[in-house]
Amino acid sequence: MRVGVRTRTLADDRLAYCKQIGVDDVFVDHRLPRGDIFTDEGSDDETTITIDEGVVPSVSELVEARERAAEHGLRFMGIQSLNYNVYGKIMLGKAGRDAQLETITELVRNLGEADVPILGYQWNPRGVVPMRTSESTPVRGGAASSEFDIEALDDPYEPVESLDRAYTEAELWENYERFLEEVLPVAEEAGVTMALHPADPPTVEQLGGIPRLFRDVSAFERAMDAVPSDNHGLKLCLGCFSEMPDTDVEAVVRTFGERDDIVFVHFRDVIGTWPSFKETFLDDEHSNYDERSVMRTLHDVGFQGVVVPDHVPDMVGDTDWGHRGRAQAVGYLNGLNRSIRSG
Repeated sequence: MRVGVRTRTLADDRLAYCKQIGVDDVFVDHRLPRGDIFTDEGSDDETTITIDEGVVPSVSELVEARERAAEHGLRFMGIQSLNYNVYGKIMLGKAGRDAQLETITELVRNLGEADVPILGYQWNPRGVVPMRTSESTPVRGGAASSEFDIEALDDPYEPVESLDRAYTEAELWENYERFLEEVLPVAEEAGVTMALHPADPPTVEQLGGIPRLFRDVSAFERAMDAVPSDNHGLKLCLGCFSEMPDTDVEAVVRTFGERDDIVFVHFRDVIGTWPSFKETFLDDEHSNYDERSVMRTLHDVGFQGVVVPDHVPDMVGDTDWGHRGRAQAVGYLNGLNRSIRSG
Protein backbone atom coordinates (compact mmCIF):
# COMPACT_ATOMS: atom_id res chain seq x y z
CA MET A 1 0.00 0.00 0.00
CA ARG A 2 1.28 3.46 -0.91
CA VAL A 3 0.20 7.06 -0.31
CA GLY A 4 -0.56 9.27 -3.32
CA VAL A 5 -2.09 12.64 -4.13
CA ARG A 6 -4.37 14.20 -6.71
CA THR A 7 -3.05 17.18 -8.68
CA ARG A 8 -4.07 19.09 -11.75
CA THR A 9 -0.69 20.45 -12.76
CA LEU A 10 2.31 18.24 -13.47
CA ALA A 11 4.73 21.14 -13.30
CA ASP A 12 8.19 20.28 -12.01
CA ASP A 13 7.81 22.15 -8.74
CA ARG A 14 4.54 20.36 -7.95
CA LEU A 15 5.99 16.94 -8.71
CA ALA A 16 9.15 17.68 -6.74
CA TYR A 17 7.03 18.77 -3.78
CA CYS A 18 4.96 15.57 -3.96
CA LYS A 19 8.10 13.48 -3.78
CA GLN A 20 9.50 15.58 -0.95
CA ILE A 21 6.46 14.99 1.29
CA GLY A 22 6.67 11.23 0.80
CA VAL A 23 4.40 10.49 -2.14
CA ASP A 24 5.04 7.79 -4.76
CA ASP A 25 1.91 8.05 -6.93
CA VAL A 26 -0.13 10.84 -8.51
CA PHE A 27 -3.62 10.93 -9.97
CA VAL A 28 -4.37 13.79 -12.35
CA ASP A 29 -7.44 16.01 -12.10
CA HIS A 30 -8.13 16.84 -15.72
CA ARG A 31 -9.15 20.34 -16.70
CA LEU A 32 -11.93 21.48 -19.01
CA PRO A 33 -11.46 23.87 -21.92
CA ARG A 34 -14.15 26.01 -20.24
CA GLY A 35 -14.63 26.39 -16.52
CA ASP A 36 -13.34 24.19 -13.72
CA ILE A 37 -14.62 22.98 -10.38
CA PHE A 38 -11.38 21.87 -8.72
CA THR A 39 -9.14 24.86 -7.94
CA ASP A 40 -5.43 24.43 -8.40
CA GLU A 41 -2.94 27.10 -9.31
CA GLY A 42 -1.05 26.25 -12.50
CA SER A 43 -4.13 24.70 -14.07
CA ASP A 44 -3.77 26.55 -17.31
CA ASP A 45 -0.18 25.71 -18.13
CA GLU A 46 1.07 23.13 -20.62
CA THR A 47 1.57 20.55 -17.88
CA THR A 48 -2.14 19.85 -17.43
CA ILE A 49 -4.36 17.30 -19.15
CA THR A 50 -7.57 18.49 -20.82
CA ILE A 51 -10.59 16.23 -21.26
CA ASP A 52 -14.08 17.14 -22.43
CA GLU A 53 -16.71 15.69 -24.71
CA GLY A 54 -14.79 15.15 -27.94
CA VAL A 55 -11.53 16.33 -26.37
CA VAL A 56 -9.22 13.44 -25.49
CA PRO A 57 -5.51 13.59 -24.67
CA SER A 58 -3.41 11.76 -27.23
CA VAL A 59 -1.24 8.78 -26.40
CA SER A 60 1.84 10.97 -26.77
CA GLU A 61 0.42 13.55 -24.31
CA LEU A 62 -0.27 10.83 -21.76
CA VAL A 63 3.16 9.26 -22.25
CA GLU A 64 4.76 12.68 -21.77
CA ALA A 65 2.79 13.14 -18.53
CA ARG A 66 3.85 9.69 -17.32
CA GLU A 67 7.48 10.43 -18.13
CA ARG A 68 7.34 13.82 -16.37
CA ALA A 69 6.14 12.06 -13.22
CA ALA A 70 8.78 9.35 -13.58
CA GLU A 71 11.55 11.96 -13.76
CA HIS A 72 10.60 12.86 -10.19
CA GLY A 73 10.36 9.25 -9.01
CA LEU A 74 6.56 9.22 -9.22
CA ARG A 75 4.05 6.96 -10.93
CA PHE A 76 1.24 8.53 -12.98
CA MET A 77 -1.47 6.14 -11.83
CA GLY A 78 -4.44 7.53 -13.70
CA ILE A 79 -7.14 10.12 -14.19
CA GLN A 80 -8.65 11.03 -10.83
CA SER A 81 -12.21 11.38 -12.16
CA LEU A 82 -14.32 12.38 -15.14
CA ASN A 83 -16.26 15.63 -15.18
CA TYR A 84 -20.04 15.56 -15.67
CA ASN A 85 -19.49 17.16 -19.10
CA VAL A 86 -18.04 13.84 -20.23
CA TYR A 87 -20.72 11.44 -18.93
CA GLY A 88 -23.91 13.41 -18.13
CA LYS A 89 -25.73 12.57 -21.37
CA ILE A 90 -24.93 8.88 -20.94
CA MET A 91 -26.22 8.95 -17.36
CA LEU A 92 -29.52 10.57 -18.35
CA GLY A 93 -29.88 8.86 -21.75
CA LYS A 94 -29.91 12.17 -23.61
CA ALA A 95 -29.11 12.93 -27.23
CA GLY A 96 -25.35 12.98 -27.61
CA ARG A 97 -24.74 10.02 -25.31
CA ASP A 98 -22.98 8.12 -28.11
CA ALA A 99 -20.52 10.98 -28.61
CA GLN A 100 -19.73 10.94 -24.90
CA LEU A 101 -19.33 7.18 -24.96
CA GLU A 102 -16.85 7.53 -27.82
CA THR A 103 -14.91 10.12 -25.79
CA ILE A 104 -14.63 7.74 -22.85
CA THR A 105 -13.72 4.67 -24.88
CA GLU A 106 -11.07 6.63 -26.82
CA LEU A 107 -9.68 7.88 -23.51
CA VAL A 108 -9.56 4.32 -22.14
CA ARG A 109 -7.72 3.07 -25.23
CA ASN A 110 -5.22 5.93 -25.07
CA LEU A 111 -4.58 5.40 -21.36
CA GLY A 112 -3.92 1.73 -22.00
CA GLU A 113 -1.52 2.42 -24.85
CA ALA A 114 0.29 4.99 -22.69
CA ASP A 115 0.59 2.48 -19.82
CA VAL A 116 -1.55 4.55 -17.42
CA PRO A 117 -3.57 1.95 -15.49
CA ILE A 118 -6.62 3.64 -13.87
CA LEU A 119 -9.58 5.77 -14.92
CA GLY A 120 -11.57 7.05 -11.95
CA TYR A 121 -15.13 8.16 -12.62
CA GLN A 122 -18.26 9.25 -10.84
CA TRP A 123 -21.90 9.09 -11.81
CA ASN A 124 -23.37 12.11 -10.08
CA PRO A 125 -25.70 14.76 -11.51
CA ARG A 126 -24.32 18.29 -11.65
CA GLY A 127 -26.09 21.62 -11.39
CA VAL A 128 -28.73 20.13 -9.09
CA VAL A 129 -27.57 20.95 -5.57
CA PRO A 130 -24.08 21.95 -4.41
CA MET A 131 -21.83 19.17 -3.12
CA ARG A 132 -21.13 21.42 -0.12
CA THR A 133 -23.13 24.25 1.41
CA SER A 134 -20.07 25.92 2.96
CA GLU A 135 -16.34 25.96 2.21
CA SER A 136 -15.32 27.90 5.32
CA THR A 137 -16.58 25.91 8.29
CA PRO A 138 -14.04 26.04 11.14
CA VAL A 139 -12.42 22.83 12.36
CA ARG A 140 -9.40 22.29 14.61
CA GLY A 141 -7.39 25.43 15.28
CA GLY A 142 -9.67 27.51 13.05
CA ALA A 143 -8.71 25.75 9.83
CA ALA A 144 -11.42 26.17 7.18
CA SER A 145 -13.16 23.11 5.84
CA SER A 146 -16.20 22.20 3.78
CA GLU A 147 -19.62 21.33 5.12
CA PHE A 148 -22.93 20.00 3.87
CA ASP A 149 -26.20 20.78 5.63
CA ILE A 150 -29.47 20.03 3.86
CA GLU A 151 -31.18 22.71 5.97
CA ALA A 152 -29.08 25.36 4.20
CA LEU A 153 -30.80 24.61 0.86
CA ASP A 154 -34.18 25.81 -0.34
CA ASP A 155 -36.46 22.99 -1.55
CA PRO A 156 -33.60 20.53 -2.23
CA TYR A 157 -35.98 17.71 -3.18
CA GLU A 158 -37.96 19.72 -5.73
CA PRO A 159 -36.99 19.33 -9.40
CA VAL A 160 -34.62 22.07 -10.51
CA GLU A 161 -35.79 24.42 -13.25
CA SER A 162 -33.20 23.14 -15.71
CA LEU A 163 -34.58 19.60 -15.54
CA ASP A 164 -36.12 18.72 -18.90
CA ARG A 165 -38.33 15.89 -17.58
CA ALA A 166 -38.78 13.45 -14.72
CA TYR A 167 -36.22 10.65 -14.41
CA THR A 168 -36.74 7.34 -12.62
CA GLU A 169 -34.16 5.34 -10.75
CA ALA A 170 -34.94 2.30 -12.89
CA GLU A 171 -34.07 4.06 -16.16
CA LEU A 172 -30.88 5.51 -14.68
CA TRP A 173 -29.81 2.00 -13.66
CA GLU A 174 -30.62 0.79 -17.17
CA ASN A 175 -28.49 3.59 -18.67
CA TYR A 176 -25.64 2.81 -16.30
CA GLU A 177 -25.63 -0.93 -16.91
CA ARG A 178 -25.70 -0.36 -20.66
CA PHE A 179 -22.69 1.93 -20.22
CA LEU A 180 -20.81 -0.83 -18.39
CA GLU A 181 -21.67 -3.35 -21.10
CA GLU A 182 -20.20 -1.01 -23.72
CA VAL A 183 -17.12 0.37 -21.92
CA LEU A 184 -15.81 -2.51 -19.81
CA PRO A 185 -14.83 -4.74 -22.77
CA VAL A 186 -12.78 -1.79 -24.05
CA ALA A 187 -11.17 -1.37 -20.62
CA GLU A 188 -10.34 -5.09 -20.48
CA GLU A 189 -8.73 -4.99 -23.91
CA ALA A 190 -6.77 -1.83 -23.02
CA GLY A 191 -5.66 -3.09 -19.61
CA VAL A 192 -7.24 -0.11 -17.82
CA THR A 193 -9.25 -0.41 -14.60
CA MET A 194 -12.35 1.76 -14.09
CA ALA A 195 -12.96 3.00 -10.52
CA LEU A 196 -16.43 4.22 -9.43
CA HIS A 197 -16.84 6.95 -6.78
CA PRO A 198 -19.89 7.28 -4.46
CA ALA A 199 -22.49 10.01 -4.67
CA ASP A 200 -21.54 12.90 -2.40
CA PRO A 201 -23.58 13.62 -0.38
CA PRO A 202 -24.76 9.99 -0.23
CA THR A 203 -27.75 8.27 1.42
CA VAL A 204 -30.61 10.34 -0.03
CA GLU A 205 -32.59 8.79 -2.91
CA GLN A 206 -32.86 11.97 -4.97
CA LEU A 207 -31.96 15.64 -4.93
CA GLY A 208 -33.25 18.27 -7.30
CA GLY A 209 -35.49 15.68 -8.94
CA ILE A 210 -32.65 13.39 -10.12
CA PRO A 211 -32.11 9.96 -8.50
CA ARG A 212 -28.71 9.40 -6.88
CA LEU A 213 -27.74 5.82 -7.64
CA PHE A 214 -24.52 5.29 -5.71
CA ARG A 215 -25.72 6.30 -2.29
CA ASP A 216 -25.20 3.15 -0.19
CA VAL A 217 -23.34 -0.15 0.08
CA SER A 218 -25.98 -2.22 -1.72
CA ALA A 219 -25.80 0.08 -4.76
CA PHE A 220 -22.07 -0.60 -5.10
CA GLU A 221 -22.59 -4.33 -4.78
CA ARG A 222 -25.13 -4.07 -7.59
CA ALA A 223 -22.70 -1.99 -9.70
CA MET A 224 -19.91 -4.54 -9.28
CA ASP A 225 -22.20 -7.49 -10.02
CA ALA A 226 -24.06 -5.94 -12.98
CA VAL A 227 -21.26 -6.61 -15.50
CA PRO A 228 -18.57 -8.58 -13.64
CA SER A 229 -15.07 -7.58 -14.71
CA ASP A 230 -11.58 -7.62 -13.24
CA ASN A 231 -11.21 -4.16 -14.79
CA HIS A 232 -13.95 -2.55 -12.72
CA GLY A 233 -13.95 -1.61 -9.06
CA LEU A 234 -14.34 1.15 -6.51
CA LYS A 235 -12.68 4.44 -5.86
CA LEU A 236 -13.42 3.72 -2.22
CA CYS A 237 -14.14 7.12 -0.70
CA LEU A 238 -14.03 6.53 3.05
CA GLY A 239 -15.42 10.00 3.67
CA CYS A 240 -18.55 9.28 1.62
CA PHE A 241 -19.17 5.92 3.27
CA SER A 242 -18.67 7.48 6.71
CA GLU A 243 -21.28 10.13 5.80
CA MET A 244 -23.86 7.33 5.51
CA PRO A 245 -25.74 6.89 8.81
CA ASP A 246 -25.25 3.57 10.62
CA THR A 247 -22.44 2.49 8.26
CA ASP A 248 -19.38 0.70 9.66
CA VAL A 249 -16.47 1.93 7.53
CA GLU A 250 -14.24 -1.01 8.51
CA ALA A 251 -16.98 -3.43 7.47
CA VAL A 252 -17.26 -1.64 4.10
CA VAL A 253 -13.51 -1.99 3.56
CA ARG A 254 -13.66 -5.65 4.48
CA THR A 255 -16.67 -6.32 2.24
CA PHE A 256 -15.18 -4.82 -0.91
CA GLY A 257 -11.59 -5.71 -0.05
CA GLU A 258 -12.45 -9.39 0.22
CA ARG A 259 -14.21 -9.12 -3.15
CA ASP A 260 -11.01 -7.55 -4.56
CA ASP A 261 -13.12 -4.59 -5.70
CA ILE A 262 -11.00 -1.74 -4.31
CA VAL A 263 -9.00 0.03 -7.03
CA PHE A 264 -7.79 3.00 -4.97
CA VAL A 265 -8.91 4.76 -1.80
CA HIS A 266 -9.93 8.30 -0.97
CA PHE A 267 -8.75 8.53 2.63
CA ARG A 268 -10.94 11.36 3.95
CA ASP A 269 -12.86 11.76 7.19
CA VAL A 270 -15.79 13.86 8.36
CA ILE A 271 -17.67 14.75 11.52
CA GLY A 272 -21.36 13.88 11.37
CA THR A 273 -23.50 11.98 8.89
CA TRP A 274 -26.27 12.78 6.43
CA PRO A 275 -28.02 15.21 6.48
CA SER A 276 -25.31 17.39 8.06
CA PHE A 277 -21.55 16.79 8.18
CA LYS A 278 -18.24 18.61 7.81
CA GLU A 279 -14.85 17.45 6.56
CA THR A 280 -11.95 17.48 8.99
CA PHE A 281 -8.33 16.50 9.53
CA LEU A 282 -7.61 12.77 9.30
CA ASP A 283 -6.23 12.72 12.84
CA ASP A 284 -9.17 14.60 14.38
CA GLU A 285 -10.22 12.63 17.46
CA HIS A 286 -13.84 13.68 16.88
CA SER A 287 -14.08 12.29 13.35
CA ASN A 288 -16.39 9.49 12.27
CA TYR A 289 -13.99 6.54 12.17
CA ASP A 290 -10.68 5.27 13.52
CA GLU A 291 -8.13 5.80 10.73
CA ARG A 292 -5.62 3.36 12.14
CA SER A 293 -8.21 0.57 12.35
CA VAL A 294 -9.32 1.26 8.79
CA MET A 295 -5.71 1.25 7.57
CA ARG A 296 -5.21 -2.04 9.41
CA THR A 297 -8.30 -3.48 7.71
CA LEU A 298 -6.95 -2.44 4.30
CA HIS A 299 -3.76 -4.35 5.12
CA ASP A 300 -5.73 -7.35 6.39
CA VAL A 301 -7.75 -7.69 3.16
CA GLY A 302 -4.56 -7.55 1.10
CA PHE A 303 -5.11 -4.14 -0.52
CA GLN A 304 -1.91 -3.15 -2.33
CA GLY A 305 -2.97 0.01 -4.13
CA VAL A 306 -2.86 3.74 -3.45
CA VAL A 307 -4.57 5.76 -0.72
CA VAL A 308 -5.15 9.44 -1.49
CA PRO A 309 -6.02 12.13 1.09
CA ASP A 310 -8.43 13.69 -1.43
CA HIS A 311 -9.73 16.91 0.20
CA VAL A 312 -7.89 18.69 3.02
CA PRO A 313 -8.80 21.59 5.34
CA ASP A 314 -7.45 25.04 4.46
CA MET A 315 -4.64 25.82 6.90
CA VAL A 316 -3.10 29.21 7.73
CA GLY A 317 -1.04 30.52 4.81
CA ASP A 318 -1.98 27.63 2.53
CA THR A 319 -2.36 27.62 -1.27
CA ASP A 320 -5.41 26.86 -3.41
CA TRP A 321 -4.16 23.30 -3.81
CA GLY A 322 -3.50 22.93 -0.08
CA HIS A 323 0.24 22.28 0.12
CA ARG A 324 0.25 22.44 3.92
CA GLY A 325 -2.93 20.44 4.40
CA ARG A 326 -1.78 17.73 2.01
CA ALA A 327 1.63 17.50 3.65
CA GLN A 328 -0.07 17.00 7.03
CA ALA A 329 -2.39 14.32 5.61
CA VAL A 330 0.33 12.50 3.65
CA GLY A 331 2.65 12.45 6.66
CA TYR A 332 -0.10 11.06 8.87
CA LEU A 333 -1.07 8.34 6.37
CA ASN A 334 2.55 7.36 5.78
CA GLY A 335 3.04 7.06 9.52
CA LEU A 336 -0.03 4.86 9.91
CA ASN A 337 0.95 2.71 6.98
CA ARG A 338 4.51 2.13 8.18
CA SER A 339 3.51 1.45 11.78
CA ILE A 340 1.02 -1.21 10.68
CA ARG A 341 3.41 -2.71 8.16
CA SER A 342 6.09 -3.06 10.81
CA GLY A 343 3.67 -4.79 13.18
